[in-house]
Amino acid sequence: MSKEHVLTHLAEDEQMFRDSVLEFAKKRVGPLVAEMDAKGALDKSLLPGLFDLGLMGVEIPEEYGGSGASFFSAILAVEALAMVDPSVSVLVDVQNTLCANALLRWATADQKAKYLPKLAKEWVGSYALSEAGSGSDAFALTTRATKKGDKWVLDGRKLWITNANEASLFLVFATVDKALGYKGITGFLVERGTPGFSIGKKEDKLGIRASSTCELVLEECEVGADAVLGEIGKGYKIAIETLNEGRIGIGAQMLGLSQGALDFAMKYMAERKQFGQAIGNFQGMAFQYARVATEIEAARLMVYNAARRKDAGLPFVKEAAMAKLFASEVAERAASQCLELCGGVGFTKDYPMEKLYRDAKIGKIYEGTSNMQLATIAKIVQAEAETK
Repeated sequence: MSKEHVLTHLAEDEQMFRDSVLEFAKKRVGPLVAEMDAKGALDKSLLPGLFDLGLMGVEIPEEYGGSGASFFSAILAVEALAMVDPSVSVLVDVQNTLCANALLRWATADQKAKYLPKLAKEWVGSYALSEAGSGSDAFALTTRATKKGDKWVLDGRKLWITNANEASLFLVFATVDKALGYKGITGFLVERGTPGFSIGKKEDKLGIRASSTCELVLEECEVGADAVLGEIGKGYKIAIETLNEGRIGIGAQMLGLSQGALDFAMKYMAERKQFGQAIGNFQGMAFQYARVATEIEAARLMVYNAARRKDAGLPFVKEAAMAKLFASEVAERAASQCLELCGGVGFTKDYPMEKLYRDAKIGKIYEGTSNMQLATIAKIVQAEAETK
């Protein structure tokens, strides 16, 4: 896609940035994708390259060692990586749209000075909200934070936590008083190696298998008062605001996956000959990939629009929910259709299509299911109608 593309309006430097990320993904990530998927684990040799390219601290200011770029730039990086491997994409997504963003907005000056340089250069971050009984009902969590002198003691279990195997810093949400409901939820910064904190079972997943998803176990895990992120009882606000931004990241991830699937299918159809010509020339095939391309372009516009609005300080919650909802639906359809366009080989593990097909399913589930996105959209649309 050229910089003159009339629909996406990517500036030249943004285009160059996305292209550089895509080049890295193809050269460094691409050769490892199948092996990482089979092993269900990230090849940690990729981490230095991700840090060196500035992808783990896109919005972190230069004074802390980050790239000092925009949220939109982070979204472009997530999209480009997902074109090659959504598993690596989600690692970068969570690092930027959830972890770094939460610290940039809510951390004290001391916390920023301590953690942002590490996140920009060497530490992976993880965002620990979900529990066995707390998924869509995010604030039904039962992990407790008990005051003990000038310390806090955390007890509980977190489930489905992304980046858990690689992370050195965890943003853990716990309640200081169950009777307070959501007003008791508080965020804590917990470092790997803290006594009482451990990584539990790693999930064996259908897709994005190289992205670690694990249980966290907190048993009398003691942290200092300086581990509180924001204020006591403000964890619900931190969680809601970061997840709103994170949904744009998931939209970008699903967008990149869709484009990666189409790119591979187009290349295959140009090479595959039947009845004396490339199969992509047949109208029956052409109409199918034309529809896929159209849906991808619509998803791209929605994701980019939500990211631009966020950067501009405009309301974006509705647009973020729409982008996540639509892009995840498009990814599922695009991966399925492109697999079919590749015929029998698309169904084998020798080609990337079956993996992208498996990877696509998670988009409608994590960081807010499609039903939760619809509920958010409906609420805002109704409120907008009442003001007209």
